[in-house]
Amino acid sequence: MIDTHAHLDAFEDPAEILGRAREAGVGRVITVGTTVESCRASLQLCEQHDGVFAALGLHPHEAGGVSEQDLDDLRELLTHPKALAVGETGLDYYRDLAPRDLQAESFRAQAELAVELAKPVVVHTRAADEDTVATLRALPQETPVVLHCFSSAALLEPALEHGWYVSFAGNLTYPKAPELRWAAARVPADRLLLETDCPYLAPQAVRGKRNEPAYVVHTLAVAAEARGAEVDALETEVEANAAAVFGLP
Repeated sequence: MIDTHAHLDAFEDPAEILGRAREAGVGRVITVGTTVESCRASLQLCEQHDGVFAALGLHPHEAGGVSEQDLDDLRELLTHPKALAVGETGLDYYRDLAPRDLQAESFRAQAELAVELAKPVVVHTRAADEDTVATLRALPQETPVVLHCFSSAALLEPALEHGWYVSFAGNLTYPKAPELRWAAARVPADRLLLETDCPYLAPQAVRGKRNEPAYVVHTLAVAAEARGAEVDALETEVEANAAAVFGLP
């Protein structure tokens, strides 16, 4: 199993966290950078631990302070052999921690960077469905898109239309999220991904705890139930999808 989105730099003991992940059957983890500093930290973790790869980007919450130098630094960091994707980037109109015009500018710049470097783009979007779709539709069809921590059923139709990957986190398992399970049941088998977004969004079975990569197996179980699939079969499909979109060895 692979956890396709984890903030490993949030942990003081990543080796211990990764050890528990392997015991749970999670052999690979994609850790995420959201600032230039955390991107560098993510690459350090990649260099220190087998089975750890990175998605590097500038989060929309940080867009108010993104400079040309930050984008140049990000471009350089993305040349690392374990840097597999651009992101997470996108739009967040829910918390609105950065001006929306600057969020849009940063998102477009990083999406263009993904095209330039022929890497997938990992997208964070909250309460910004229409503008997110408009930006992504402008990308070349061959640029892979991953809708990280999928939380808006309204995005399912454009995702299906364009062949974007849809990644579900622990909120898929919450009793008050039937619309996410409805969406998970409808994503094509070759476009489904699973993640933790740890240390956030612990699945219902361990809700209240700090989330970690080992817990992605709980989300896998709920996704399998929603799809009427066997857990082992779905795990194999998700593993293949992650390898395909991220170019994992």
